[in-house]
Amino acid sequence: MRILIEPIVRAALLEDLGRAGDITTDAIVPEDAEIEAVIAARQPGVVAGLDAALLAFELVDPGLRIERRRADGARIAPGDTVARICGRARPVLAAERTALNFLCRMSGVATATRALADAIAGTMAAGSGARIVCTRKTTPLLRTLEKEAVRLGGGANHRFGLDDAMLIKDNHIALAGGVRPALERARRHAGHLVKIELEVDTLDQLAEALEVGVDAVLLDNMTPETLRRAVAMVDGRAVTEASGRISPETAAAVAATGVDLISSGWITHSAPILDLGLDIVD
Repeated sequence: MRILIEPIVRAALLEDLGRAGDITTDAIVPEDAEIEAVIAARQPGVVAGLDAALLAFELVDPGLRIERRRADGARIAPGDTVARICGRARPVLAAERTALNFLCRMSGVATATRALADAIAGTMAAGSGARIVCTRKTTPLLRTLEKEAVRLGGGANHRFGLDDAMLIKDNHIALAGGVRPALERARRHAGHLVKIELEVDTLDQLAEALEVGVDAVLLDNMTPETLRRAVAMVDGRAVTEASGRISPETAAAVAATGVDLISSGWITHSAPILDLGLDIVD
């Protein structure tokens, strides 16, 4: 994982340190000053992004002593200590904001995902196999971290980019001249390991897609009743994915329709941060 996230963390540190480093800390804090600090939760939630956060401290000063107190994916309560950092004060303060930006953002994504996963837990116990999945609506350059945060929150990942699966959306259908030509062209170009998913807005489109053949169908903005009818039409011939206005309040009703997947862009593009802070221990 480090080989994937280190360039991201280095870029974030360079953005913050600029051309001259932390001029405030360098002016005020003696060079030989040492501290013990903890990262603590201010809100309940799920931890994610610790690898990136703690790497920020390590890259600024490899001599810092860093101890994880909670694991990524753990549920935390206000006051819980997530990590402990000891050593030279200047590097700790210089890396603090970059580290917390990663940790708070990713923990927010994990916490939002967990809220949806918890919302459908009852339907899963009743026989529904629905899973929460994310989308490509991620922060530019942070997709790797945000996708991991989704998994830590109890969700699963949709495609990682445009190159690992085909998702035929409404604009593709319009430009191709319909569902059938869009699917036929996709099938001719897809490699043998590439899955093809089609977004449908109506049951008529779904019927046409099933006639041609498709690996998965994205049932967009359908009511629970229409979703039930769609799942019955598919009858196991394709993976069914529901999307559109998914929230903790609506997720259970969507899961109860029998869909395989429930996708949410909100968990990555609009999830609020989870408030964690760095405190110096007296």
